Amino acid sequence: MRDVVLTDRGPKPIGPYSQAVRVNGFLFVSGQVALDPKTGEMSAGDVREQTERALENVKGIVEAAGSKMPHVIKTTVFLKNMSDFTAMNEVYARYFTMAPPARSTVEVARLPKDALVEIEVVAAI
Repeated sequence: MRDVVLTDRGPKPIGPYSQAVRVNGFLFVSGQVALDPKTGEMSAGDVREQTERALENVKGIVEAAGSKMPHVIKTTVFLKNMSDFTAMNEVYARYFTMAPPARSTVEVARLPKDALVEIEVVAAI
C-alpha cells in the first residue's frame, strides 16, 4: 500500500511530486531545500543556514509521517559547491549523532530556487 504524506511541517511541493511517500515500512522523503514552510520563501543564508532549514524540513516531514530522525537509513545530499562540504557536514552531524545513516554527497550544477543544498532521505517507519 502506498500512502502520500503532506504536512505543513515542510514546504508545499513546488512541482508535481509528494513531500514523502510511505510504502512497505519505508518512508521516501523528496529532496528538501531551505524553503520556509510558513512563508514559502527561500532562506537567503549561507550553506550552514540552508542546511539547517533543509534538515528541519526533513525532520518535520519524517515526524509527521510517523517516523523519527534516528530511523533515517539513507540520505543523499546535493551541494551546489563541494567546497561547502565541511560547513554542511557540521550542521548535518547535529541531526544524526548516533549511528548516522548511509549517505551520498554530490556536487550539482544547479538546484531548485538556486539553493546551495538539497537533502533527500529514506527512513524506516
